[in-house]
Amino acid sequence: MRIQFACLLLLSASVLSQDASVSLRYRKFINQHVKGQMSAARCSSEIRQRGISKTGSNECKETNTFIQATTNIIKTICERAGEPYGEMTKSLQPFSIVVCTLQNQQARHPRCEYSGRSRTRRIAIKCEQGFPVHFEKDIVHFEN
Repeated sequence: MRIQFACLLLLSASVLSQDASVSLRYRKFINQHVKGQMSAARCSSEIRQRGISKTGSNECKETNTFIQATTNIIKTICERAGEPYGEMTKSLQPFSIVVCTLQNQQARHPRCEYSGRSRTRRIAIKCEQGFPVHFEKDIVHFEN
């Protein structure tokens, strides 16, 4: 009985740990990639304000994409508004996005300067437990 209880506790701790990890990755995804009213002219200030840099360093990211939608709309890609795309999920519908590209290559955060371009593209994201946790890329979509 004690062994079963110990196994149950370990399993519960493992599940809670996974849930916490997904929650952290989802919050990071929102911080780095979701901005409903984003404009191309605000790339540098938005990235600086949000503290976005290469993972684990203060190096500037080469590019960062903001999706102009609500978190609930983006989350539906992981549920019913997406289709498999390798290990990712591709949106069925295009999204308005702003792609921010680094202009001063040797700079470090917070001195990163970006130029932005507005686009309409389908997007590929990684989903875990029904939540978007990684932005992979935007995809040019041609209507048939």
